[in-house]
Amino acid sequence: MAHVRKTTHSRKSGTHKTARRKASARRRTTRRGTKRATPKRWSQRVTRESDALDLKQGVFKLTSPKKIAASLKRSAEHSSRRKTGAYRSALSMLTFYINRAGKTLPKIQRTRLEKAKVELKRAFGRE
Repeated sequence: MAHVRKTTHSRKSGTHKTARRKASARRRTTRRGTKRATPKRWSQRVTRESDALDLKQGVFKLTSPKKIAASLKRSAEHSSRRKTGAYRSALSMLTFYINRAGKTLPKIQRTRLEKAKVELKRAFGRE
């Protein structure tokens, strides 16, 4: 008959693992604490400080899709900080705003902004 060796774990190793878990948990809470120092709403900061465009205040609240498109075009063409073409910058900011608002954006305003995309294409002659 073969002898089966039974392995036993010492209490010390079990305690060591628990201590490691506790230390790990402490590190995670420490990281979370330092993370709070950075802005919580990064998309708000991007809208405010982005190198893409200098937007007119309240441009996305305008009632006419044509006015929104015209304002975005004006901002894109006059911006000295953008890294790509005027059309692409303007469309990117419009899309960014729509995506950032997500489900909280009222359906009427979402429709208006989607129409503004079409108007932006027309304004830049890209139909």
